[in-house]
Amino acid sequence: MSPKEASVRLAGCRAQIDVLDRQLVSLLNDRARIVESIGRIKRECSMRVYEPRREDEVLANVLEHNAGPLKEDALRRIYERLLDEMRTLQRDRMLEDQAPRRD
Repeated sequence: MSPKEASVRLAGCRAQIDVLDRQLVSLLNDRARIVESIGRIKRECSMRVYEPRREDEVLANVLEHNAGPLKEDALRRIYERLLDEMRTLQRDRMLEDQAPRRD
């Protein structure tokens, strides 16, 4: 393969990645909106944000449906970070909802 052919093929692959990245951002924001709803429910019921059992279920579900090529430990690290960010979002929104409104 010539450098020019490689460059064309790489550009095609990178364009595909750009499309997937935009889809991932959209899906992550969809997930975040659901997490905000969960936070409102938890606040109304005085429940804690952190639920280790539920996070274990999420990880188990993800790992069970992994067909690769990502390895289990890679997915675990990605989802641990994702869950951490979602907990932070939930906490922040719960605090914002409790703050007195200034109209």
